[in-house]
Formats: sequence, structure tokens, C-alpha cells
Amino acid sequence: MHGITKKIFSGIGAMAAALGCVIAAGPPAAAAGKWCNHSVCIETYDTGTYLGRVEVSVTNTNQPNRIRARVWTTNGWSAGTKTEDVAKFRTYRDQAYPQRHFPPGTRLCAEGFRGGASVGLPCTTITN
Repeated sequence: MHGITKKIFSGIGAMAAALGCVIAAGPPAAAAGKWCNHSVCIETYDTGTYLGRVEVSVTNTNQPNRIRARVWTTNGWSAGTKTEDVAKFRTYRDQAYPQRHFPPGTRLCAEGFRGGASVGLPCTTITN
């Protein structure tokens, strides 16, 4: 009986690990969309390999905080967003403007900071 239970839990663990890999990879940015991780979201408004504008949002907690974000791609483009003091339970939003085409397969990421600590890192892959 112990052997059967061990095999069942081993199978469940393997399925959970595989599902985790699918979720961590995230869907590709073949069209406009929104991708979130913890308290940070990035949203694109363009399709294909062109990115004109990327919006970053960081959800605040139950106390005022100083919030900022950084947006970048794996092929070298990056931009910092403004630093803003945000009231409790408010969402910080800012935009970055790459205004260029990126090679398919390029990763787009944004990291949000609340009070100096990282609070999320969503990424997506740019495709045709």
C-alpha cells in the first residue's frame, strides 16, 4: 500500500511541477494583452513585434508607499518609470514608450518596487 501511495503522490508532484513551468513561462505577446505577477502588471497595446507603449501598474497596500517600476527587454532596451508617493489602497500607473520593433522571441519584463522592495516581475515573450 505504501508503494502505491508513494507513486500517486509522485505523479501529483510531477503534474504540479509541469503546470508550474507552463504558468511561469506565460503566454506570448502576439497581440495586445496584460500580464501580472504578484502586485505588478504590464500591459501592451500593439500587436506583433512592435511595441509603442507599455503600461506598468503596481498595486499598493494598506499604507502609503513610494512606488516605481523598471521595464526592459532581453535585447537591451530599458526604461525606468517615475517615482511616486502613493496613498494606501491605490494603484500606481505609468507608461514606457519603446516605439520600436523587437526580434521575435524577445522577452518583455517589468519589475515594480514598493518602498524599495521588489513586489512583482511579470514577463512575456514578443512574437509575430
